[in-house]
Amino acid sequence: MLGGERAPSAACPCGLAAVYGDCCGRFHAGTAAAPTAELLMRSRYSAFVVRDEPYLLRTWAPETRPGEVDFDPSLRWRGLEIRETTDGSAFHGQGTVTFVARFTHGGEEGALHERSRFTRHEGAWVYVDGDFVE
Repeated sequence: MLGGERAPSAACPCGLAAVYGDCCGRFHAGTAAAPTAELLMRSRYSAFVVRDEPYLLRTWAPETRPGEVDFDPSLRWRGLEIRETTDGSAFHGQGTVTFVARFTHGGEEGALHERSRFTRHEGAWVYVDGDFVE
């Protein structure tokens, strides 16, 4: 992992009441795959927190995946709130997750409000793209 490695016993950044190793850490390590679009969204948020570029890239749809993830060293993620989930379960092939991710950047507080689209690729959930929500 790059930058912000997290202890397995630390609180998970995704906001669920589980320790990192039992929550998003198992997805990052590759010992489990996120079973729903929402859990993939949460694990991708956590991957941004710990700066896990390999995980972010492998959970990005091939048709929209960038060559690399550009982590801003002055950006700190501060919390995730899931606002709405549509489809994205084990019974679906697509889903959306609307969320607010709070951050600080250069001492200023901000929030990213996005509706993300997910699909299954080779049986696993992947992030396709998203739209900013006002």
